[in-house]
Amino acid sequence: MPTGLTPTLRHWYQQGQFKTIRGQQLFFGVEGEGPTLLLIHGFPSASWDWHRLLPALRPHFQIIYLDMLGFGFSDKPLRAYPIGLQADLITDLLLHLNIGQAHILAHDYGDTVAQELLARQIKQRSPIRWLSCALLNGGLFPEAHRPLLIQKLLASPLGSWLAPLLGQRIFFRNLKRIWGQTSPSKHELTALWQLLQFNQGQRVIPQLIRYMNERRTHRARWASALTQSPIPLGLINGTADPISGHQLLERFRTLLPHCPTYSLDGVGHYPQLEAPQATVDALLTFHLERVASLTELKQGVTA
Repeated sequence: MPTGLTPTLRHWYQQGQFKTIRGQQLFFGVEGEGPTLLLIHGFPSASWDWHRLLPALRPHFQIIYLDMLGFGFSDKPLRAYPIGLQADLITDLLLHLNIGQAHILAHDYGDTVAQELLARQIKQRSPIRWLSCALLNGGLFPEAHRPLLIQKLLASPLGSWLAPLLGQRIFFRNLKRIWGQTSPSKHELTALWQLLQFNQGQRVIPQLIRYMNERRTHRARWASALTQSPIPLGLINGTADPISGHQLLERFRTLLPHCPTYSLDGVGHYPQLEAPQATVDALLTFHLERVASLTELKQGVTA
């Protein structure tokens, strides 16, 4: 058991488990009963981001969450972290758990991983059948993404030099900038900092944040993963987010006018932490109105 963790992080660590996939140790958890819902977290945090949603989701879903490679309590090797690798590891983990189909709820960096998973399904190269995908604030479309200055610097050639200098005060200041009308608590800030620091995580930030370049390189593939997807898609958006708030919402509505959107006014980049009940309400509405209705329609056609 790691020492010095905040109480909620210590509990999170204790209720999770580890599995070695492709030579790397991943932290994950399985909770609840029902259809499987995969939770894919964002950058630079970890699956702990979802802890406020779990009590309300357990009665409806079998929830699977994980810390992706390079994040949280999972291994953080000094290597490249292509989005495709994260998709491979998630797929292998689900196959290990004997799960052949699942719904997705993703955030930020996790949105991009979800887009890669959906792209593979469209190309009929996915051993997992994805049933629906709900997306929170993230860089779905590079033209609607507004990264902070610190993110741009870390993604630049200066990143390897700057990452060791990223202190707690700078980290806290930038997190506060992307919150909405509420402010993150000292406990939340400390927990997110500890997750970043775990296993010397600060040193791999420049490798992880190269996902922003990948988004531009693979824009056509990952945008079409949404525009051509045959499964229900929805966006839950904290509109006060300066990175991927109202501008993402408008772009999503333009490119996917048939998909539902759920605006969380006054909420910033982390809806699952800032407004957990509103986030759950939007997700359950999406499943009730779009996922369940589509299932009933298909059953009617089959009959």
